[in-house]
Amino acid sequence: MKRFDVSPLTGLAKRAAQALALFVFWTLAGCGTIPAAVSHYGPAPGRLELVDTPFYSQEQFQCGPAALTTLLTASGVETTLDEVTAQVYLPARQGSLQTEILAATRAAERVPYVLAPGLSSITSELAAGRPVLVLQNLGVSWAPRWHYAVVVGTDADRKQIVLRSGTDARRITRTSVFLRTWQRSGFWAVTTLKPGELPADPDRARYAEAVAGLEQTGHYQAARDAWLAGLSHWPNDTVIRFGLANTEYALGHFTAAERLYLDMLSEDSGLLTARNNLAMTLIAMGQSDDALEQIDIALALAEGSPLLEELLDTQKTILSTSQGAPN
Repeated sequence: MKRFDVSPLTGLAKRAAQALALFVFWTLAGCGTIPAAVSHYGPAPGRLELVDTPFYSQEQFQCGPAALTTLLTASGVETTLDEVTAQVYLPARQGSLQTEILAATRAAERVPYVLAPGLSSITSELAAGRPVLVLQNLGVSWAPRWHYAVVVGTDADRKQIVLRSGTDARRITRTSVFLRTWQRSGFWAVTTLKPGELPADPDRARYAEAVAGLEQTGHYQAARDAWLAGLSHWPNDTVIRFGLANTEYALGHFTAAERLYLDMLSEDSGLLTARNNLAMTLIAMGQSDDALEQIDIALALAEGSPLLEELLDTQKTILSTSQGAPN
């Protein structure tokens, strides 16, 4: 599938089961429960702790599965440590990669939102009631010891971070030490959003990346809910509208997809990917003549465009469909 600046998907009839892919995910190696998370504040000023966040004690090298199980069950996902371990633990690596962490989160129909670097991003999510999974290097740069943990609290006055970590249900770490070990991973941190939730400090590019990945796994209804939440926050954003339109198409909501593409084209008639996707939507609606008209307009505007080949493929699909030939 080709990737474009603001057009995550083209050739929809050929790729109805495929999802939008906007960004490349990072990859780094890493090394009895209680009820789901409930926010708990104080009593001291500057103190915040999600005291009811579940805890799963890790076995050797399995900090990734334990941390992710903590995060997912805190988000209301019914799963077990064994189930998550089977998804993310790589015996040959004696650990879990970030790609597996993100993929397992999407498989659970949660949006894995990678946070911006900085402790404020973590505290904002904690204040919203969501714990944060972090990757640390507990060794040194030339002898790394990767470790996943879950941040459940901060205490600004005492300069402490509270973690679900390893075999410790409540590990207290000096903030300076935490920041140093977290920095060695590039400040990688992720939280889980239920479809329809927005992060505490929404960043459009990070959010679109996260939802695009969810759609890519085929969880179209969950992705649609997430795109709608994004649209409520960024109502005029082209990437968000493309994501929603493509998801509507994948769900068979062709009229809704058509309306979204037409809205984008009313603002920018030269948006070739919107016109291409509109043509494919019209094919699905049985309107081959209208689809051909749209692709002809796009081709007239496509001289020198990297989309030209894709548009020509769409034209062939329309012509074969109108002639009753198989696609």
